[in-house]
Parts: sequence; structure tokens; C-alpha cells
Amino acid sequence: MKTLIKNGKLNTFGNELTDGAIWIEEGLIKAIGTGFDEADFEEVYDAKGQLITQGLVDVHVHLREPGFTYKETIKSGSEAAARGGFTTVCAMPNLNPVPDTPEKLTAIYDIIKKDAIVNVLQYAPITEDLRSEVLTDMQALKAAGAFAFTNDGVGVQTAGTMYLAMKEAAANDMALVAHTEDESLLFGGVMHAGKRAEELGLPGILSATESSQIARDLLLAEATGCHYHVCHVSTKESVRVIRDAKQAGIKVTAEVSPHHLILADQDIPEDFGYWKMNPPLRGIDDREALIEGLLDGTIDCIATDHAPHGFDEKNQSFLKAPFGIVGSEYAFQLIYTHFVKTGRFTLEQVIDWMAIKPSAIFGLKTGRLAVGQPADLAVFAIDEEYTIDDKEFKSQAVNTPFVGWKNYGDTLYTFVNGKVVWQKGSK
Repeated sequence: MKTLIKNGKLNTFGNELTDGAIWIEEGLIKAIGTGFDEADFEEVYDAKGQLITQGLVDVHVHLREPGFTYKETIKSGSEAAARGGFTTVCAMPNLNPVPDTPEKLTAIYDIIKKDAIVNVLQYAPITEDLRSEVLTDMQALKAAGAFAFTNDGVGVQTAGTMYLAMKEAAANDMALVAHTEDESLLFGGVMHAGKRAEELGLPGILSATESSQIARDLLLAEATGCHYHVCHVSTKESVRVIRDAKQAGIKVTAEVSPHHLILADQDIPEDFGYWKMNPPLRGIDDREALIEGLLDGTIDCIATDHAPHGFDEKNQSFLKAPFGIVGSEYAFQLIYTHFVKTGRFTLEQVIDWMAIKPSAIFGLKTGRLAVGQPADLAVFAIDEEYTIDDKEFKSQAVNTPFVGWKNYGDTLYTFVNGKVVWQKGSK
């Protein structure tokens, strides 16, 4: 099958967009350029003068299957990813059952093979059933297809367990991905410990809850030589210690989520569960530190932490609602609108943080727009404004405060291995 995407704008990595088209054949990018004869192709898609880029890569999503399919499924979560222009997503293991054996991990990959419309890579846990102190068999899980190891949703509470896990991960040449949260410092908190929490009468979450565990882990990573990746960084203190660790030569990478780059705790209008996320929205100075951390290379990539929940679960107060926000379907659009359109980031930087860097960090064979690469592509209408409408979500969940926001860059097409998996206007 020979496919052509015509009339596109391609990022030349000089911050200029040039006219171009992409020839796809046998699931790969065959050629990039102009002057192709449409008659030579069996399928032709019109980009209508909009941006064609490599498919986005999200190293942090929750697909909820097995165990919580009323929130999301592998099918609906992968459809949501495709709608957002993501062609590869990496799914967290806080499931039921937790995929802590090769058999359980293989069962999830069987569902992925059957139902997923984008590339889905599954994490395995660091410890059995997430909350135990017993390490999983990392070698066996790696052989069964584990993407990396994480207890996301639960910080590894004891330094000894983390040290042994890092030694084992390093021995298997695998990344250890950390949700950093010292539970002894939580004190029942539900949002950032700041003025807004006091105004709403809600218990706060200290910044040190996150940053102190990162500091611990960075020294353990130095001692073990492990590749240590920090999930959803949210505080200025965390940025500072990661920056210092990189300067010291410690093998650490980090991600930040779009909501932490755009929102702060002062933006929370009321005690309503759609604003409850973990880590919480922090202060304005934290948000600025995250932006600066991206710009100076302290933070390596952007990941959504797409965390769907049932409507009734989130439609209540902070004290009762679970943590989490959906993000797959509008992450690029938010970043493009609020940072590229305003001149704070370049398009080249955003593509780097949302496609190239996450692929490079974890050694994935995707994330590049080049001849011979997999034809995992997205077309974004960057010249057209649209409104985030939860009635159009492909996710089963709608828990986000971004509904009603106006953005640019809605996804026109998403291609995985050269096949269309999302087309705007399709059912």
C-alpha cells in the first residue's frame, strides 16, 4: 500500500515551516518532499496546509485495564491517545491484578494486541502488588516485555527497597521510574500547602513530600548507576535537586505534565474534584521553575499522566474525590496554544519534548520524522481555533478542568505504521 499525505507544513528544525508531503509504504516513511504524483498512490490524505509531525510519545498514562474498566479501557485509552496525536503510550501498572509476574504482564499484552489502536508499552511494578517491600523478578518481566519498572501511584517508602530495586534495574539495563511521595509527610493533604488551601479550608500537601524523596533517590541512583526517571515533577525544590544531580553526572531524567506548566493552585476556583491531582497544582513560583527546567534541560520531556476516573468519583469535593486528570486528547494543543503561540517555547522544542526526547530516553524506535522510520505521524490544525469539548472525548472519562478552553492544533489525522487510526470528523 502506497499512501501520500499531501499539502502539509513540515518543521525544518530551524523554527520555520516548509511545504511538504510524506510518502508512506509498508508502514514506513519512504520519502519526504514535494512534487509527488498523486496518481502513483492508492491512498491520498490532504493535510490542508497544516502541520505534519512525527507521532507524539507519552511515557505516562493510566489505561485502567484490567481491574478498573469503568474508568478506562485499553481500547478507549488508546483511542483517546490517537485523538491527541499520540502514537505511542506507556501504561502504568497500578491495575488489578498488578502485572507483577510474566503471566499477568503477558495477559495485558494480549489485550493490547487485540484492542489498542496505537503502540502501547506496559510498565511492570518495582515491588509485588505495588505496596510490598518484595522486589519483582525484573529479569523475567523484562523478558515478558516490560517497558520499565515503576510503582506509579505509590512512592517506594523505604530507602533499602529502592536501593535494591535500583541495583536490580541497573543489572538488567532497565529504567526505574519513580512516583516520588514520602507518605510520612502527607498529613492527609489533598492539595498544595499554600494560601489557596487555607482559603478553601483544605489540608495541604507539602512540597517536601515530593522533593525529599527525589533527593534520597538521586543519591541512591548515583550509588547504583541506575537510570532513574522522575515522574510528574511539580515543585521548584525538585527542579533544583534534579539540576544539581545532572551537573554531578547522575543518570537522571525527568518529566513534567501540561497541567503543572499551565495551572497553579491559585487557579483553583472551588472545592471540586476535577482540580484534584497528584502531585497537586503548586504555586506560581513552582510553575515558573518547571518552565525554566524544561528550557534549560533539567526536565527532559512532557508526559500527560492521563488518569481517568468515573464521573461520580470526581464530581465531589477534594476530600472525597480520587486524584487524577485526563490529558491525552489535548496535551499538545494546550502546550502549543499557551507556549508556542505566545513565543515562550518554539515548535521545535515542543516536538522534542513530546516525541523525540521521550523516545530517546527509553530507546524507542519511534519519535523521529525521517525516511526509513515507522510511519507514526500526526497532522495538527495549528492555524485553527477549537474548543475542548468533553462530549467529543474518546476517553471514557471527562475529569479535567480544561473543558471549554479554546486552543489551537486539533488533531486532523493520526497514523500508526502508516494506517489512519484517527481522523477528525470520524465516529
